[in-house]
Amino acid sequence: MSFRSGFVCILGRPNAGKSTLLNALVGEKLAIVSPKPQTTRNRILGIIQVPKQKGKAGGQVVLIDTPGVHKPITSLGRKMMGEVREALEGCNLLLLIVDSTRRFGEDDKGIIETLQRTGTPALLLLNKIDLIKGGKEKLLSLMAEYSNLHNFKDIIPISARKPEGIDLLLEKVLRALPEGPHYFPQDQVTDQPMRFMVAEVIREQVLVETTEEVPHATSVLVEKFEEGKTLTRIAAVIFCEREGQKRILVGKQGQMLKKIGTAARLQIEKMVGTKVFLELFVKVQPGWRDSPRFVDELDWRRQLEGLVSR
Repeated sequence: MSFRSGFVCILGRPNAGKSTLLNALVGEKLAIVSPKPQTTRNRILGIIQVPKQKGKAGGQVVLIDTPGVHKPITSLGRKMMGEVREALEGCNLLLLIVDSTRRFGEDDKGIIETLQRTGTPALLLLNKIDLIKGGKEKLLSLMAEYSNLHNFKDIIPISARKPEGIDLLLEKVLRALPEGPHYFPQDQVTDQPMRFMVAEVIREQVLVETTEEVPHATSVLVEKFEEGKTLTRIAAVIFCEREGQKRILVGKQGQMLKKIGTAARLQIEKMVGTKVFLELFVKVQPGWRDSPRFVDELDWRRQLEGLVSR
């Protein structure tokens, strides 16, 4: 059987489980996960190498996780929706993931319309089936409801968190892709630079430890990343929008910042394979979410260009 490969975009509302699905399919934590909406702000690429087996073709699936689809009201929101539009271009297959415990609403209708405009074949993933009240009857009813909205190639019930249905999903994804080449080397699992992944790990801990407006008003920029054989030195800035948010992030006698830094450092050490010396700073950047220039500076692709040009 021939080698199959292609680009597969994961699309859905905030908190539908897109990043959890990406991590489950790739088998590594590439995207941060939290119960707070709009956790993912950039396109995140994950590469699945599928070995050839008896009676089954091998292949390479290039997954693209996208920010949750929503109506943007800030420059950051518009940038996030721009990431979604770019991800949809040139994809071979779409995975529309929906939270099966939530009622179908206007936002879902908008996503279906977006999907229809692309003309790209799509699989529908009914996620969080382990949390459905009503069992099999409710699941069958949902499948019938969604099948009337669009001509999906298939509807697959899954639980990205458990995970359940992931092997079947990967099999169906590979079957839907065309014959193609290796787009990436066999040992590569993402296109993200380590600096960006480190910044995201730090931001994840901010999401875990803070509430209300603070998580959405913060961003992280790694200013120094020096790798050594036994020690990696990292300096990063957590940006927020107001002095009150800074006080929360720093905490009494610096305890909150220390807590965020310790949890992030332990994760980063697993990623880089060395001890890590992590310095965290908090700076106030008023209204940064409404600043196109500042939002653009946070894009890791732009940061990479800056490093190359130095």
